Amino acid sequence: MKALVYTGLETQAYRDFADPVPAAGEALIKVAHTGICGSDMHAFLGHDERRPAPLILGHEVAGTVMSGALEGKRVTVNPLVTCGTCAACASGRDNLCPDRQIISMPPREGGFAEYLAMPERNLVVVPDHISDAQAALAEPIACGWHAIKLAKRASMVDPVDAKALVIGGGAIGLGAALSLKAQGISNVRLVEPNAERAQYLASACGIDILTPDQAGASGHYDLIVDGVGYAATRATASKLARPGGVIVHIGLGSADGGLDIRRMTLQEITLIGTYTYTAEDFRETAKAMFDGRLGALDWTEIRPLSDGLNAFNDLRKGAVSVPKILLTPDT
Repeated sequence: MKALVYTGLETQAYRDFADPVPAAGEALIKVAHTGICGSDMHAFLGHDERRPAPLILGHEVAGTVMSGALEGKRVTVNPLVTCGTCAACASGRDNLCPDRQIISMPPREGGFAEYLAMPERNLVVVPDHISDAQAALAEPIACGWHAIKLAKRASMVDPVDAKALVIGGGAIGLGAALSLKAQGISNVRLVEPNAERAQYLASACGIDILTPDQAGASGHYDLIVDGVGYAATRATASKLARPGGVIVHIGLGSADGGLDIRRMTLQEITLIGTYTYTAEDFRETAKAMFDGRLGALDWTEIRPLSDGLNAFNDLRKGAVSVPKILLTPDT
């Protein structure tokens, strides 16, 4: 098969790669689209030691099953593979499985390829009225869906009355904003510093968009989602959280700095680190998408897999207004 292979710092090669061989209980999937995630960019820039080259990146996948019980079905892929038997899995917190694996991280190759092998239990069948491009958004939105569920459990404020702020207008941030609304929190604002993307989000997604300066002057919030994860965004979250408020931290931009621990302590602000989603969260997200509760899901740009390196470079330069680029195999 052809694949886009991460070969080293800021380099990728579109080349032949061995076809995946499904193990017992796995299905072979013909990939339709795979989204470029921020974590893929971190690996591309050499910032993620968990993803050493050479490696096929990409974990936001939709496609058609080519073998097994679901043969012929279009599916969206939960990329998180867990053991199913440990205490975390048994308690429904399978995203914390100590043996968890995710495609795009060894030993599992990712979805920037023509084919992918995945356990059948990780596949959610897509109905006819949902396109492959829409289905590929299940994974990034599920991150926000999971985070909002955790935040609501920790919050002392009725969701109907809550005031929420999302930091970051990429797919993670936008997915979190849409999840907030779908889970009953209607007073939602989103911070996005890129003027072109902010304009796109305001017109295409109907989200109330703020610049960082406007956010700083907008008062305090009961619930804040940091979908970026840099020192500056953590500082913003620390400053704008209401006393007794909740911050959920999804972004993995950088590990250091930003939190105002003194203020968080004195004002009893809850910080929750949140990683991916449970299998139940993924299914709930897909159902919400299928039911139309997460909007039109039309905020993507599709590019050929062979042009993947240029797509990564455009994202790095901030030259992309849409929240998500999807790469699709050329054949």
